[in-house]
Amino acid sequence: MNAVDAVETRLKVVVYSDNHQTRAIVKRALGRRVATDLSELDLVEVATEPALIALADKGGIDLLVLDGEAAPAGGLGVCRQLKDEIFNCPPVLVLIARSQDAWLAHWSKADAVVAAPYDPFEMALAAAELLRVRVGLTTA
Repeated sequence: MNAVDAVETRLKVVVYSDNHQTRAIVKRALGRRVATDLSELDLVEVATEPALIALADKGGIDLLVLDGEAAPAGGLGVCRQLKDEIFNCPPVLVLIARSQDAWLAHWSKADAVVAAPYDPFEMALAAAELLRVRVGLTTA
C-alpha cells in the first residue's frame, strides 16, 4: 500500500444554524466519525444563509445539517431552495423543534429529520445512513 492509498478522503459536513449552541450540539453528536465504515468528518459551521448558499454553490459537500429554527432563514425553506436549485444536491438532515413538524420537513425535501430534544445517537445514525448512500456504501 502506498501513501496515497493510506490517505482517507474526509467527508465534508456543513452545519447551518444561527445558534452557536445548536451547532455545538450537532458537532458533539457527530464527532470525528459517525460510523466505523465511514471516513472521518470535516465539520464546517455556518451561521448565515448567504454563507451556506455560497458553500453549497461551490460543491464538495457530503451532508448538510440544517436547523429548521434558524433565523432569519429557517433550515426548512433553505432545504427546499437547495434541493430545487443545486444539481445533485447533497443529502440534507433537518433539525426540527417538534416531531409534529415532520410534514413540513417532507415538504422541504429533506432526506432525514431529527426532532428536539436532539438525541445524539439518533442524529449520528441518521447522518451515517445519509453518508453511506452519498458515498455508495448502500442505496436509499
